Amino acid sequence: MRWIWIDKFTEFESGVRAVALKSVTLAEEHLHDHFPGYPMVPASLLLEGMAQTGGILVGEARGFREKVILAKISRAIFHDDVLPGCMIAFHAHVESLGDEAASIRGEIQREGAVVAEIELMYSHIDQNLGGLEFPQENFVFNDQFMSLLRSYLPDGNRM
Repeated sequence: MRWIWIDKFTEFESGVRAVALKSVTLAEEHLHDHFPGYPMVPASLLLEGMAQTGGILVGEARGFREKVILAKISRAIFHDDVLPGCMIAFHAHVESLGDEAASIRGEIQREGAVVAEIELMYSHIDQNLGGLEFPQENFVFNDQFMSLLRSYLPDGNRM
């Protein structure tokens, strides 16, 4: 099973924008070591949540026909810590969507306050120009992931 870093979508406009929520709890084991005495969500996991939110938005826009992977973190600015007990929202907006790649810009908000600004680029690896071949099955959006995704979306029958 994949580690899904978002709990649910609250907004989803195909090919345009999405908002996903994550409830941060002290029950999450990784918080006990980062940092002892002051548990907080590591910036890398905040990036992962935005990457998953944006990747799903980009993948859905193309009917999940592509294997979408994170290619580049163009910009990541963190303004504040995210602590246990917080509900955070990943706001992703499509900036570009092409045959080979896509980009999103996003904000991570905690109770309406912006805690991070992030810009990401994704590669549609089956459309790469390097001539590399990848497995036929979509290992990014596999059946297990898609069944979880359907339960997240307000209209679970969309896909």
